[in-house]
Amino acid sequence: MTEKKAKLSRRNFLLTVGVSGAAATAAAIVAKTPQGAAEKSKDKRATQGYQASEHVNNYYRTTKIV
Repeated sequence: MTEKKAKLSRRNFLLTVGVSGAAATAAAIVAKTPQGAAEKSKDKRATQGYQASEHVNNYYRTTKIV
């Protein structure tokens, strides 16, 4: 085997190892993604945001420093 062919073969091997490692990592990340994430965003309480209710306003009123 010539030296050029040996270097090329080694490069192909290292390229294959690198690509397969990246693919395995990507597959592991996709597999760990929670399935219920989309369902949580549909929760009505999660989309309402902050609301100042009567008891919150009462708390703010009692903590005022005059």
